[in-house]
Amino acid sequence: MQAATPRIMLAGTASGCGKTTLTCGLLRLLTRRGIRVQACKSGPDYLDPTFHTKVLGVPARNLDLFLGGEDLARTLLAEGGEGVDLTVIEGAMGFYDGIATSDEASSYALARATETPVVLVVDVRGRALSAAAEVAGFARFRSPSQIAGVILNRVSSSYYPQLKAAVERETGVPVLGYVPRLEGALLESRHLGLVDAAEVADLQRRVDLVADALEQSLDLQALLKLAHEAPPLAYDPLPPSVPQAGGPLIAVARDEAFSFYYHDCLDLLRRLGTRIAFFSPIRDDRLPEGVCGLYLGGGYPELHARELSNNTDMRGAIKEAIAAGMPTIAECGGFLYLHETLEDVSGEAWPMVGALAGAAVKGERLGRFGYVTLTARHDGLLAQEGASLPAHEFHYWQTSRNDDAFHAQKPQSPRGWDCGVQSATLYAGFPHLYLPGCPQAAERFLAACAAFGMREGRDA
Repeated sequence: MQAATPRIMLAGTASGCGKTTLTCGLLRLLTRRGIRVQACKSGPDYLDPTFHTKVLGVPARNLDLFLGGEDLARTLLAEGGEGVDLTVIEGAMGFYDGIATSDEASSYALARATETPVVLVVDVRGRALSAAAEVAGFARFRSPSQIAGVILNRVSSSYYPQLKAAVERETGVPVLGYVPRLEGALLESRHLGLVDAAEVADLQRRVDLVADALEQSLDLQALLKLAHEAPPLAYDPLPPSVPQAGGPLIAVARDEAFSFYYHDCLDLLRRLGTRIAFFSPIRDDRLPEGVCGLYLGGGYPELHARELSNNTDMRGAIKEAIAAGMPTIAECGGFLYLHETLEDVSGEAWPMVGALAGAAVKGERLGRFGYVTLTARHDGLLAQEGASLPAHEFHYWQTSRNDDAFHAQKPQSPRGWDCGVQSATLYAGFPHLYLPGCPQAAERFLAACAAFGMREGRDA
């Protein structure tokens, strides 16, 4: 099939160049104009999409070539663009930064795979003509580069006309506007990157501040023209959703401690017939009634260790459910929560669920980081022996356990390690899974949930 999907990517020369702030401001500006917008993020990032979602009020999507592949990226982009006027994709890291020192799975590779026009965001602090050299280098590094325009970040309104003229004269790439210095609109960071959007009390004010500035400093008509010049997307449609009535009910942890979920993972579970009930391990004292499965995603449990520990009723309910054989996925933060103890940011250890022996401890530096391919060493909940799953790791906290249900292999690297727990009813480990990229794992999980529901006499 083909879909007319007006789209544009905001890519950067490097991390920290202002992509997320600009993207959020642009999303707000577009919605003020009555333009219906879908936001997407290149790569596996969980946090940037929370800002997009807060601004738009609709879930943002991840487009990841390693976790899902080119065909799925085109499909998600096309189907996510149905019923909207424009899709804005925020790039990741620097435009060409992919796996290891290649451009594989980079923002550039995504732009090429989806034929998306790119606007390069360039932080020009402390630069004059060198900004043009940087633009020229990016525009000519690959052919075609997909770069169709530039936005200059952190430049004064008085200096902008001169710099715009110089960049266009030297590179031939049109400059479509600028972002002035807006210190009051900066978004905070912590050890996993940006803070979660829900933690920024004045987020809407900050986004409005950026949008107000962009109203005066961007050539919005030129940006819209680029987006509408994108060619139609060829894609394979996703299978229709299975009716949810009577499907297994899955409890998904979602609160301040557990918020790292890919929208399309939950959407896939629903497409396969799952019903989802969200709950809070911090505030609720029991699991939702009638659940047949449990999904504990990633997040920041280390920041809420005291509250999680004090909720002894929930800790006991989860331990009992896992011991009874309730199928469970516990990724990264969820994995930490299942330990006997979890250290908070000050190093104090707090009792946790105790479904897994061992302690979750504060690390001194970023641990295993990046894409991995998991290969199952024996049959279990998500995979048969020898089956492979794409995944992603990003964590500072560590475990005293030495699990080996999977072998994790980094792409384009000799580095690999054993990790993860897998039994007939449990997956637990640091790697985050992207279920649309391995739908057979989701199907195995749901089959186990349905079997558990039948055994327990629950509606499944």
